[in-house]
Amino acid sequence: MKTNFILFADNLICKYNDLNKNELEKINYGLEGIYLSITKIIIMFFISIILKITKSFILILIFFNIIRYFSFGFHAKNSLQCLILSTLNFLVLPYFLLKINYSFNFYLFSLIFFNFVFLLFAPADTVKRPLHSKKKRIIRKSCTLILSIIYSIYILINNNYFSKILFISLMIEVILVNPLTYYIFSSPYNNYKKKA
Repeated sequence: MKTNFILFADNLICKYNDLNKNELEKINYGLEGIYLSITKIIIMFFISIILKITKSFILILIFFNIIRYFSFGFHAKNSLQCLILSTLNFLVLPYFLLKINYSFNFYLFSLIFFNFVFLLFAPADTVKRPLHSKKKRIIRKSCTLILSIIYSIYILINNNYFSKILFISLMIEVILVNPLTYYIFSSPYNNYKKKA
């Protein structure tokens, strides 16, 4: 299925563009990423329907990706590992956590911890996307902390369904920027320290 999709797209692109082998390889890499992302989302969407948490799944995905954009974090090594980890993070974890009522103190101490983790470890780069620029790392850390504080303030002021969505979004990102996660999956950490 993936091969057919890429071949179809290649034929369509080559029909209107004159590309060399190197350019076509780059396009194929991008097409493969798009295909894997779309199929992963479709699978997870159907699981969310079965679990009856589709609205929560979509909201968590949105608010997670907003903070993920700035703080980066762990990436799975292959598409199967990515699907399994994404299912655990975005479906299984929320399925259980959304059923719990949290106290103000629980939120307060958890959010202090979350912000401390972001302060220490965000942004957490990857081998494929090392953040060599110190200026960019400072900007991304600052944006991560600002967003995390905004989420935290909302959570602490409003103990409601939406607070849980934001809390779970932060929790997932805290897991993914943590060096322990990189260590568990034998993935290199602080890639910006390696030569560009």
